[in-house]
Order: sequence, then structure tokens, then C-alpha cells
Amino acid sequence: MHGLHHSLSTLPSFAKAANKTAKKSTFASCKTLRIRAMRAVVQRVTSASVEVDGNMVSEIGPGLLVLVGLHESDTDSDADYICRKVLNMRLFTNESTGRGWDQNVMQRNYEVLLVSQFTLYGVLKGNKPDFHVAMPPQKAKPFYESLVDKFRKSYRPDAIKDGVFGAMMKVNLVNDGPVTMQLDSSQSSKSTNEETGKTIN
Repeated sequence: MHGLHHSLSTLPSFAKAANKTAKKSTFASCKTLRIRAMRAVVQRVTSASVEVDGNMVSEIGPGLLVLVGLHESDTDSDADYICRKVLNMRLFTNESTGRGWDQNVMQRNYEVLLVSQFTLYGVLKGNKPDFHVAMPPQKAKPFYESLVDKFRKSYRPDAIKDGVFGAMMKVNLVNDGPVTMQLDSSQSSKSTNEETGKTIN
């Protein structure tokens, strides 16, 4: 063991320099790979509701509760991806066949409750959360409203509910399973026809 310690401590200077360069390269790669995308946390629920100031503003029965985090760089293509994937995720059992993970929320004629949640893009600086990569409120409000509209146009308008943007909300839910999935719109670059089983690199 002593010999091993000695050999490591007496590495040539060029080897030490190479090791430092490798560490810097790894750190740079991690920064490059930082996700820049719209984020959605999807929960299969038997019921969910939103209260603001003690008043019920939205509620659904069986369906999906979707917490939506908007990144400062999000565009309409990110919204299109999240809308399409949430509505087509096969998170429900086919009661006719008994097959699990077989039907989406539209096939079951269930509801969707959307809730804007900028804290999905919080990062810790020490022990304090920082939200600088989240989309600023003045831009996020109309963008979120357009996302809700996409959902309503893609499904039954009355089946899409939402909370109150920017309000202090109390979100109640009964998670069914539990089943919780996270989606990032950056995944859309991996496949443009995933629903048909084809993968495009």
C-alpha cells in the first residue's frame, strides 16, 4: 500500500496537467448537457383539485395532473411536444382487455388538470433555491395560456382544466398507483415519429 501511495504522489507533472485538463473537460461537458426544455411532471390520479384563497378553482376526477415548468428558452415546438406526449401517454389500463399501460387519457375520456410550476426549474445555490433559468413571469403567463389552449384544441375543451397562473395555490391529488412520469421537451430531437415506433437519430 505504501508503494502505491508513493507512485501516485510522484506522478510526472505532464500527467498531473492532463488530469486537470480532463476534469475541466468533464465539467464543461456537464454544463453543455444542462437541459434546456419545457418540463412536465405527469401524475395519474383518481382525483385532483386546485384551491386559491380557500376557493376551489378547478377539479377533475380520474385523469392526469400535469405540473408544467417553463424554461426561459422554450418555444412553440416545445409546447407542441409536451401537449402531444401528455395526451398520448399510455398510462391507463384497457378495461376491455385487462392490458396495462395500453390507453391514453383521451381514449379513457378522462380529464387533464394543468398547473404552472416554475419551481421545476429551481436549482440550489448552497441551500437556497434559485429560479433564474425559469421563464420570466411577464413572458411565461401568455406562453402558458397558449399551452393550455393547445391542449383544449387537441382534446375536448371541457376536459382541460388549469390553475391560476402566478397565484399561491393548494394542489390536492390522489395519485393512482402511484404513477408519476417526467417529460422534457428536449427529447423531441430524438424522435419525430415516436408514436409509430420509429426512431430517428
